[in-house]
Amino acid sequence: MLILIPQSAAAIMRSSGPWGRLSLRINHPERFAVVRGLSERGDGIFPVEPPPEHRLLGSYPPVSTGWWCRVHADLHLMWLALSARRGMLMKLDAFKAAVPNGYKAPGDPGYWAITHAPGLKDAYPEHNLPDLVAWHVTREGAQPISVSVEPEATGICQLKDHWPVHELQNTRIMLIGAGSIGSATAHALAGYGIGHLTLVDPDRLDWHNLVRHTSARRHIGRSKVTALAEDLAALRPDTTVTPWALDVIEHADQIRALLADTHLVVCTADGVAPRRVTGHLARRAGLTAVLACVLQDGALGEILRLRPWPQHGCLTCRRQSLAQAGGLDPEPALDAGYGTGTRHRPMTAVGSDLHLVAQLAAKTAVATILERAGHPDQRLPGEHALLGLRRQPDWAPPFDLGHTAELRWLPATPPISGCPTCEAP
Repeated sequence: MLILIPQSAAAIMRSSGPWGRLSLRINHPERFAVVRGLSERGDGIFPVEPPPEHRLLGSYPPVSTGWWCRVHADLHLMWLALSARRGMLMKLDAFKAAVPNGYKAPGDPGYWAITHAPGLKDAYPEHNLPDLVAWHVTREGAQPISVSVEPEATGICQLKDHWPVHELQNTRIMLIGAGSIGSATAHALAGYGIGHLTLVDPDRLDWHNLVRHTSARRHIGRSKVTALAEDLAALRPDTTVTPWALDVIEHADQIRALLADTHLVVCTADGVAPRRVTGHLARRAGLTAVLACVLQDGALGEILRLRPWPQHGCLTCRRQSLAQAGGLDPEPALDAGYGTGTRHRPMTAVGSDLHLVAQLAAKTAVATILERAGHPDQRLPGEHALLGLRRQPDWAPPFDLGHTAELRWLPATPPISGCPTCEAP
């Protein structure tokens, strides 16, 4: 059995006293419970739960089933010793003697109790004992129960001593494309602690998307960006998400206005035109764009970092440079769509492979932000990454990756003379 203690309930037990009644919501099949309400002494029980949208076991009825009380630190030392030996009980007389206030004789089938022992750090500094523990008290004795107290802080701020939380919480990224790669990229960016995501995609979630998308069946028919924003709000509340059901080509003027309040752009949209338009808009706005896709029907993952620097060419220039060097331009194949395979061109892109590409795209975006913010340990080895999802040794260089999971980084290539994107208007 596990008893969860919300922060609000822990605060009351730590500041009030010496005893009171206890109300729990209990999930018997999964053997855990959460504190729903408390009283002071024999007064009425008042709720200590968060709002309904954040409530644990909200569908389970509250049950007044026990007590909480203040005890001496010695009882918690005994709780620790008994917890180390499965099935061990503390004799009821000994438990009664250790509870100076609020002890209640158990009936059948017993009751749950939470004890609070202030001053533990002073009494037993070497044991790191919890000040709140739980017991199941029956006529046979008191058995120690696992307990988890909600910490004062949860979320990305828990990592602030080891990760640049402040810089990333103040970062705004626009993600164009909320499909299979895009949805996983959004989750990864939120996991890194990006403070604000602007999601742009005009499409709705359809049945055939479920095999690769991060959103669940219950969202079918809804806008992908709305569904994704809702999922992220529940999972990563530290990230503010603004959904826009816009097409980057048709609504380029609106996208251009939104870029004024953006630090970096990530594009995971399918097709040549959306990628070129995204690169063009970002360069005109003076922003770095990170483009992610899969090539060769999902055999290769590709990440392109397009920086608005004089020596760095845009997407079109990069592809032309490859072709001029004797390589191939894989860009036109992107319009085929890896999600619409035919008998002659089978659909081979697997959701988890796409999500692997998404993780690398998110890492590239975050590393770019952090390197610019003064974190040299986030510097990437190049501007163009190729990731082998299935070996392609016969493809033209630089796409001839000989091993699955092989990662190849390439440098940027300069702009081509006369490029309407790279040269100033």
